[in-house]
Amino acid sequence: MNAIVINQMQSNDDSRSFRDTVVDRPAQPQHRDLLVRVHAISINPVDTKIRASMGSQPASETPRILGWDAVGDVVEVGSEARLFHAGERVWYAGDITRQGSYAEYQLVDERIVGHAPTSLDDAHAAAMPLTSLTAWEALFDKLGIEHDSHPATISPTSTQAIDTSQRQTLLVVGAAGGVGSMVIQLAHRLTTLRIIALASRDESQQWALDMGADEVVDYHEGNLARQIQALAPAGIDWIFSAYSKGNIELYNTVMKPFGEIVAIDDENDLDWYCLKDKALSWHWEFMFARAKHHAPDMVRQHEILDAVAELVDLGIIRSTLARQLGPVNAESIDKAHRMVKSGHMVGKVAISGTSPE
Repeated sequence: MNAIVINQMQSNDDSRSFRDTVVDRPAQPQHRDLLVRVHAISINPVDTKIRASMGSQPASETPRILGWDAVGDVVEVGSEARLFHAGERVWYAGDITRQGSYAEYQLVDERIVGHAPTSLDDAHAAAMPLTSLTAWEALFDKLGIEHDSHPATISPTSTQAIDTSQRQTLLVVGAAGGVGSMVIQLAHRLTTLRIIALASRDESQQWALDMGADEVVDYHEGNLARQIQALAPAGIDWIFSAYSKGNIELYNTVMKPFGEIVAIDDENDLDWYCLKDKALSWHWEFMFARAKHHAPDMVRQHEILDAVAELVDLGIIRSTLARQLGPVNAESIDKAHRMVKSGHMVGKVAISGTSPE
């Protein structure tokens, strides 16, 4: 089968860091695995981080295939699979410990796979699984925020109450990114929270508003604490943090006592001690944890993806695709990696068989 693998002989910034090749097609699926023919993928920051780490690792005899977000069709199912059958269109974010989606075919456990939304094409659908799972787990599994559990009762055109003064407040740091975009949408459409987004450029601020943020704070304007406190003088209830470095004291300043923070970034040198003064709680969200550690509730991700697909097909939330590339080859993947690493992306970039660009 065709695949795009890491060229470990090249540096992370070299345009030849990926190469097109032909590798053996995965074996017949066993147990609860599905064999999926991949039609579209999207690129996330985790792709670029793992690519960067590969340069320091010994070269492997088996070429490493990266990539996790994918949309495709089920070709075969394992003997214990019961959620899907051959021919169904699926979407998923995959398992960080297994070969990825930069390939024609991929094996994936059905418990972390959902039925793809019927209203989206492959590229628009591929932009969503990882960020949707991360946002859902962060808001509802980690922070325990109450949300509407009956999507069919939500009007696609409904809006939150005009008077926001009595609503609890969510601060979204990294609002224009892939996960931040989904956090805002889910909070806006499934909860009664008032959403304050942090963004800088005009494009990022408008994107956050389009996703459903009630207010946007420009973090380049200075004195962020004062700006946030002017909007939420009683304090912030919850924070979603995609960028925690240098922000811990800010979080402590603007939050209510007993507030909760959920973070997704990879900073390993954070000083949380100042949070004790307000008895604030810190949560880590890592979307791959369930599959990596074979959690008893792995099927939770199947359930979340099916719920998100229903929300999409009902017109309640939308894809966060901002750029589409194609075809799926080393050149397109390298270009997408560079876009994500630039730090200036809003939304997501996906790669499918053809490109509108």
